[in-house]
Amino acid sequence: MAIRLSRVINSKQSQKQQSRVPKGHVAVYVGEEMENKKRFVVPISYLNHPSFQGLLSRAEEEFGFNHPIGGLTIPCREETFVGLLNSYGCIVST
Repeated sequence: MAIRLSRVINSKQSQKQQSRVPKGHVAVYVGEEMENKKRFVVPISYLNHPSFQGLLSRAEEEFGFNHPIGGLTIPCREETFVGLLNSYGCIVST
C-alpha cells in the first residue's frame, strides 16, 4: 500500500500559476491581517476534515459570505494553517 502526500502551493508561486486552481482543489487565503494574507491551493477533500471545518466556521462567523479578498478567507495565523496541513500528511511549498 502506497501513501500519497498531497502538495499545497502558497502565494510565492508565479502570478500566472496562482490564477489556476487544479481540478479537485480550492484556493484559500490565510492570515489574520488583511494586508498579509497568503494564498494556498488545497484539495477539496480537506474541506470535510473536522479541524478544517472548524476554520471554515470561524471564517463564516467573521466574514459570512462576503469575503474581502473575493476568495475563501480563513482568519488564522499562517503557521497554524500550515501546521494543520502538516497534520494531514501534506507537503507545503514555501
